[in-house]
Amino acid sequence: MADLNNRGYARNTGVAGTAYAVDEGLRAYMLRVYNYMAIGLAITGVAAMIVYALSVTSVESEAVARIGTTMLTNVGYAIFVSPLKWVVILAPLAMVFFLSFRVNSMSVSAAQMSFWVFSLLMGISLASIFLVYTQASIARVFFITAISFGGLSLWGYTTKRDLSGWGSFLMMGLIGIIVASVVNIFLQSSGMEWVISVAGVLIFAGLTAYDTQSIKEMYFSGDSQDVAGRKAIMGALRLYLDFINMFLMLLRLFGNRN
Repeated sequence: MADLNNRGYARNTGVAGTAYAVDEGLRAYMLRVYNYMAIGLAITGVAAMIVYALSVTSVESEAVARIGTTMLTNVGYAIFVSPLKWVVILAPLAMVFFLSFRVNSMSVSAAQMSFWVFSLLMGISLASIFLVYTQASIARVFFITAISFGGLSLWGYTTKRDLSGWGSFLMMGLIGIIVASVVNIFLQSSGMEWVISVAGVLIFAGLTAYDTQSIKEMYFSGDSQDVAGRKAIMGALRLYLDFINMFLMLLRLFGNRN
């Protein structure tokens, strides 16, 4: 009853009523961000599993190529072996740049559709993890990532500590990981891969909390529906990328290889 009375009072007073309205609006905005992100992850997961199922076969007469002991169909050959694989790998990155630079000039529905297309392309690109890791370990690492991400994002949302100072440090770390990963393509060092994966987990853990707080602070109650919608989509994209990258780094550390 006390809570209901307080809420009733908030609605009928100036500053308190405004604060209550902002709080309700912020919760709706963040829920929209998380819903977009969750749907994007679902699209990615379903797309990855469907593409993998279409790419492999247990019937030798249907196979056109092999990766290790895995027999590939025409679909698998096109995606994982042929030059088309570079399109599959680079298409999600191209969509990220497209959405980042064009979102402010797009309608909410167009931005939303672009995010779904990006999620689909990412799923096609990530189908290759099923060739490398067992399905049981992929599922296990996914749930570990989900629990870790949820805790970190909740902390970023609720903490009173200003995390804005983390931004430059985390970006430098991210650039360092990218450079080290490119170098390791040529070195093929398992030790270096382990260091990159551990550093990557820490950096994307930090980015999850940092981005959550940053997305929260982007909220403005005076935004139009279109502006708020575009902000929610870009927030979902940032958290989606944090989740996916943390998942891949953890998979390198704890995934059981086929």
